[in-house]
Amino acid sequence: MRIDKYLKNSRLIKRRTVAKEACEQERILINDKVAKPGSEVNVGDVIWIRFGNSELKVKVKAVLEHVTKETAAEMYEII
Repeated sequence: MRIDKYLKNSRLIKRRTVAKEACEQERILINDKVAKPGSEVNVGDVIWIRFGNSELKVKVKAVLEHVTKETAAEMYEII
């Protein structure tokens, strides 16, 4: 799954366009490499997200296409 779509489905970022812009501004890293909006995400990958002054590091636990609000938190684990 694309990183921009994963961030939206997991509700780490609210909108896919915002996730795409964050990738283009090099604020998203996958396994310590700068992610492009089309970069693939797999189970076990570590995603590092920078929001202004704060940072969030998560490990991918599942890659799901159709997600409800309740199951979104099961897609990742905060490190």
